[in-house]
Amino acid sequence: MTIARIIARREPSDIVACDCTTPVSEVVRTLATRRIGALPVMREGKVVGIVSERDVIYRLAEHGGTCLDLPVEEIMTSPAVTVEPATTVDEALGLMTRRRFRHFPVVENGALVAFISIGDLVKHKMDEVTHEAEALRQYITVV
Repeated sequence: MTIARIIARREPSDIVACDCTTPVSEVVRTLATRRIGALPVMREGKVVGIVSERDVIYRLAEHGGTCLDLPVEEIMTSPAVTVEPATTVDEALGLMTRRRFRHFPVVENGALVAFISIGDLVKHKMDEVTHEAEALRQYITVV
């Protein structure tokens, strides 16, 4: 199964992102009000990084509240590790595990087409396991 299947019903216009010049305080407000853990950071239509709750916390611990006035490009994780729609769910989960992060920009031909979280991938895997278990139950009762 590929990422394309997970994002099939999503519209790129639904992606919540920020520009690299956005103040960190505004990013924090967006993360909190949307109840999300990360945002792709854009410059001229291209993904240049990701800013997560962890990035904010680490910079607050390091620099104090003054980091809230900085542009997000000064605290973001960059370069962003991206996946393509053709990436398999297992490949994406493996990459998340190895690199210890929880969000991926999905990029196709240089354009951001989706933003997925580990929760999206785990939900897909759980649905897959549930479906397989039900198929096995039905097979056993028929045989």
